[in-house]
Amino acid sequence: MKEPPETTGKKRQKASKKALLERWVSGRSPGEIGEAEIEELRAALAPISESYLRSLLRESGVPLAPMVAGVRQSNIEELETSLVALAEEYRRGDAPRRAAVRRLVIAAKDHARWASRTPSGQADEKKEMILWMLTWLENPPLFAQWVRLRSQATRDQ
Repeated sequence: MKEPPETTGKKRQKASKKALLERWVSGRSPGEIGEAEIEELRAALAPISESYLRSLLRESGVPLAPMVAGVRQSNIEELETSLVALAEEYRRGDAPRRAAVRRLVIAAKDHARWASRTPSGQADEKKEMILWMLTWLENPPLFAQWVRLRSQATRDQ
C-alpha cells in the first residue's frame, strides 16, 4: 500500500537532509562542529528546525561544541556534562557571550518545565533537572562545585 504523498514527501525531505549532513561530514571530517559550522549547515539544510538539526548532529557522532550541543536533558548525567561545559563557556566569555549562554540555559529550563507537566512518568526527574538549571542560572561559575556536592550528598543518603 502506498503512503499518502504528504508523508512520503516529509520522509524524503528528512532523509535528504540527513544525507546532505552525512555528505558534509564525510567531506569535511570535522574534529568538532562549532558555531561557524552550524551556521553553514543551517544555510545548507534550510529550512530546518533547530531541534531537528541538533538531533541529526548528535546522530552523526561528530563531537559538538557546547553552544552547538546545547543543554542535554536525556538523563541527569548528560545534563551535568552539558551544564558544566556551558559554565566554562560562560566563564571564558565576554558580556554578549555570557548572555547567549544564559539564553540557551533559560530555554532549556523552560522546555524542562513544560516537559515536567506532561504525564510521561519523568516528572520527578524533570523537576530535579529544573533545579539544576536554576542553580546554574543563579551562579554559573559555582555550578561545577555545587553539582559535585549534590552528587556526593545523594550518594551518602
